[in-house]
Amino acid sequence: MIPEGRERSPSQGCCMRGRRGDRMTINIQEHMAINVCPGPIRPIRQISDYFPRRGPGPEGGGGVYGEAPPRLAPLALAPPAALLGATTPEDGAEVDSYDSDDTTALGMLEFDLLYDQASCTLHCSILRAKGLKPMDFNGLADPYVKLHLLPGACKANKLKTKTQRNTLNPVWNEDLTYSGITDDDITHKVLRIAVCDEDKLSHNEFIGEIRVPLRRLKPSQKKHFNICLERQVPLASPSSMSAALRGISCYLKELEQAEQGPGLLEERGRILLSLSYSSRRRGLLVGIVRCAHLAAMDVNGYSDPYVKTYLRPDVDKKSKHKTCVKKKTLNPEFNEEFFYEMELSTLATKTLEVTVWDYDIGKSNDFIGGVSLGPGARGEARKHWCDCLQQPDTALERWHTLTSELPPAAGTLPSA
Repeated sequence: MIPEGRERSPSQGCCMRGRRGDRMTINIQEHMAINVCPGPIRPIRQISDYFPRRGPGPEGGGGVYGEAPPRLAPLALAPPAALLGATTPEDGAEVDSYDSDDTTALGMLEFDLLYDQASCTLHCSILRAKGLKPMDFNGLADPYVKLHLLPGACKANKLKTKTQRNTLNPVWNEDLTYSGITDDDITHKVLRIAVCDEDKLSHNEFIGEIRVPLRRLKPSQKKHFNICLERQVPLASPSSMSAALRGISCYLKELEQAEQGPGLLEERGRILLSLSYSSRRRGLLVGIVRCAHLAAMDVNGYSDPYVKTYLRPDVDKKSKHKTCVKKKTLNPEFNEEFFYEMELSTLATKTLEVTVWDYDIGKSNDFIGGVSLGPGARGEARKHWCDCLQQPDTALERWHTLTSELPPAAGTLPSA
């Protein structure tokens, strides 16, 4: 407290007490002069140079109270990004909110791809990765690689390597193979290679990915890749923005729906069929060779698949044939043949429907996927059927994609 009748001079800011009864007067400008600059510390000659006192003489400057002398300018505060050597986004540029650290290197992935046209297989050799982004508290990661074919990514066409523990430079040297890859797939499909961090206590974390259009591959020529991983930007829609906060899996589901479009169906695997019209026996010989990458329908991650065939229209319902059941597999081999006795001219008006089912004990069987071959089919299915009619006594093997939609009238078939 200032005694009554005594005014406080401008040079007096606040009073501090030392020993009892003693009072020290400190200038308020000097009391509050704290250097808060985030940049490099620069030498300060005198605090009073930044807060000049009002009064005569060279030190007071003769200026108005609070003005800084012209010979010393206030210390300019540099932006933190400029001090750290980072670049700031240009005016009007959108800020990526997916990851706050856009300058962090995600790492590099080395792999080989080989398309074998003769066997309709795509060989993916996952070799190694270098300099992956740390994902765990110990500064390391537990990385693994998973593959999808786009569009139509689902569990049926997912392939996965083993997990390498506590490393940022994993070495896998694993060969993953896609069966049933046709020339049409090479033209339109894209291989997505994602590197993730396995976390046993919570959800696995996404590190980065690479997308390779299969049209870059030449038949029977191995192509080597050593590419930096990239992060995918979530879709700019309200639903995707909220889903992105819940993880990369939600984002990928919506991304695939956008890429597939409304007219494409979910892929449920591939089936290898053999067709041949026998002139001697006067009938169609249908061979169920094998299936690959079937969708898992059971809780154990597998299915118990079998195949049924019908020749439509089938008024008498006598055209059904059925293979045996293969237990706990997503890549069954059947090697079974069925015969339909019919003239070639009549066969040209028919449609062969092939459906794959999962056998369940005590309840209805689950539909996995199906395909129709006939004059009303499209793409490879129609071409396979026409080639069979035009080349009798010749066995023609082709791969076909199983889709989630039942062929016409297949939904009314008994499940057994």
